[in-house]
This record gives sequence, structure tokens and C-alpha cells, in this order.
Amino acid sequence: MKHLLIALLSILPAFTFAADKAKHVDAEGAAKLIAEGKVTIVDVRTKEEFSEGHLKDAKNIDIMEPSFEAELAKLDKTQPVLVHCQAGGRSTRALPTFEKLGFTHIIHLDGGFGGWVEAGKAVVK
Repeated sequence: MKHLLIALLSILPAFTFAADKAKHVDAEGAAKLIAEGKVTIVDVRTKEEFSEGHLKDAKNIDIMEPSFEAELAKLDKTQPVLVHCQAGGRSTRALPTFEKLGFTHIIHLDGGFGGWVEAGKAVVK
């Protein structure tokens, strides 16, 4: 049973990425999109995490808050949206909500904020 669980967990990330409709980018790809100025950046981490450092111009909408979906619904669904969390787990879980609300161009920052920092990209504190 333990081996089956490990096997299932090992394919879960691949399944999750295959199932969503988002485009996936690394820190370099995200930096290029941000430089173009055509994406809304949504950071789904907690307010505490956000205050410790975040991407410039990011909107903090905490996935753990009950108002998460209502706050997302206030954004322009026709504009490209770059979504991230710390490592990618919470933002991956958020993707179906973006889809449900009708966002037409969803971009996921694979590796999250941690990958952004690791790549040496600028952070606002």
C-alpha cells in the first residue's frame, strides 16, 4: 500500500499540470512577461509571506482566505494573469478557480516565489 501511495504521489504533479489550462513559465519567462507590462501578478500567499517580500506590482490575494474567490472575481478576466505562491502548490490549487471565474489567459510561475528569488530576480520588501 505504501508503494502505491508513493507511486501515485510521484505522478500527481505531472497530472495536475496536464489537467489545467494555464501556461507554465519559469522565473526567466515570468520576468519577460512582467517586463512587457501586460500581466496582472497575483500572489496567493498569506499577507505575512507577502510582507516579507514579493514581486513588484503584485496583488496579494490569499488562497486560504474565505474571500479568495470574491477577490479574484474583481480582477479583469480578459487580461493575462501571472499566478504564484511560495513554491507552486497553492497556486496550482488556485488554477481551477481562475478557470471557473472565466480568466482567459492564466500563466503559472513554476517554482513560485522561491524559484524567483533563487533565479536572482528583484523583490520588493
